Amino acid sequence: MAETLAVVNQKGGVGKTTTSVNLGSYLAESGKSVLLIDLDPQANASSGLGAKVPEGNPSLYELLAGTATIEQVIQPTNLERFNIIPSTPDLAGAAMELVDMPHREYRLRRALKAVKDSYDFILIDCPPSLGLLTINGLAAADRLLIPVQCEFYALEGLHQLLNTVDLVRKHLNPRLQVLGAVLTMFDRRTALSRKVVREVRKTFPGHVFESIIPRNTELAEAPSTGKTILEYDRLSPGARAYEYLSEELLNLYS
Repeated sequence: MAETLAVVNQKGGVGKTTTSVNLGSYLAESGKSVLLIDLDPQANASSGLGAKVPEGNPSLYELLAGTATIEQVIQPTNLERFNIIPSTPDLAGAAMELVDMPHREYRLRRALKAVKDSYDFILIDCPPSLGLLTINGLAAADRLLIPVQCEFYALEGLHQLLNTVDLVRKHLNPRLQVLGAVLTMFDRRTALSRKVVREVRKTFPGHVFESIIPRNTELAEAPSTGKTILEYDRLSPGARAYEYLSEELLNLYS
């Protein structure tokens, strides 16, 4: 049965999509079957993998609305064993329509039941907010992976997110656990980046991955080509960092 990981942080620009796409690619490269769910209406994970929803075809919006099956919305990527449920801007409308639907917080969780035995990992790329779409991601997840940008407000945002996780665990998903935080956009030249690394590890001992994702030109360029960093430049520092992260994550399940 798949391990479902929500990649989440209510702050934007911290590397959620970059982590979802590239971690997924290296998990697939290691032989694991992976499904990525683009739960963000901005659809950056979808465009970063070159995935599009042809006009007239169902998408994640229809899946959450209950008018399409999960098998209808899954697409392959260029990488073997790596599939995606792409997003479209229509998903923003779903967030409002979900409010009046029964079991609104569990729409994604229920949809995933049909494929839980078909994958080793399901990754959910959550939007940069704590709205109903993200709540669906948290209710569907077994564990959380939290990208934390090496910048001034990192700890403040992390504390806010963990408070929300406590509420979700209490009211919606008692099995939800934090797998760990991933430090992103690290610039070794700045004292601030180094300080944030120390502070996050001091504040959350045992819950921060050793792998650190650097600021890297190739990581920034890869999405514009519709490729993962594994395909775009697997020798770049960013590629090596995500490879190490995937190995570190897999060691937790060995």
